[in-house]
Amino acid sequence: MDIALFSPSSLFADPDEEETIETHDNFVERKHQFPGTELLIREFSFHQLNANLLWPGTFAFAEWLVQHRSQIEGRRVLELGSGTGALAIFLAKSFQLDITTSDYDDVEIEENIAHNCRINGVTSLLPHIRHSWGDVFPISDPDWDLIIASDILLYVKQYGNLIKSLSFLLKSYKPKASKEVACTTGHHDQFPLIRPTFLMSWRRRIGKEDESIFFSGCKEAGLEVVHIGSRVYSISLRGDTCEFS
Repeated sequence: MDIALFSPSSLFADPDEEETIETHDNFVERKHQFPGTELLIREFSFHQLNANLLWPGTFAFAEWLVQHRSQIEGRRVLELGSGTGALAIFLAKSFQLDITTSDYDDVEIEENIAHNCRINGVTSLLPHIRHSWGDVFPISDPDWDLIIASDILLYVKQYGNLIKSLSFLLKSYKPKASKEVACTTGHHDQFPLIRPTFLMSWRRRIGKEDESIFFSGCKEAGLEVVHIGSRVYSISLRGDTCEFS
């Protein structure tokens, strides 16, 4: 599928400037422009766990993933901090990607993601995992070879819990295939991605000191962080041999 790219100015649009379709006491539905498509997303008017809106990193990351689609096609993907589920829905519709959403252990978030799947024509609801970072992960043998997230570094106090969950997912990875593939090998790849890898993007402003806290925590946990451009970072187990060019 050829997907047209959209204006970079739309990456940083205020959610309040998107077209509002329907408002209820607890929800608001807005149309959001993703590369080559438009999604209708129901968002919480307010949510105590901050899962209520689409943040700028979602749109920036969608653009980056379209430009590097060879890196994600054929992967089993887990999204952390899915919020409304918009990015996962976009990837499922655009690339028929095998993707699982996850967020806090909160039934309202799960139900809202399911609702957004239905209103956007995703008839087979995306699998969802309710998991609060730092808690025991509900699946003991994770087989996702790509983990993604956008704009999840808001709360510094959660960095340790995030790193704990991320470390488990990377270190406990067990591929379904009989033979593990270390890197992607497509001839269009600009860089190889280790399996498993965590790809993270953010556009919300956080201080350099906060960034340093997260990156230092990753290093202490035995993880390696590589900036691969456009504020997209790859985090993998230290010692893996794939290199970026």
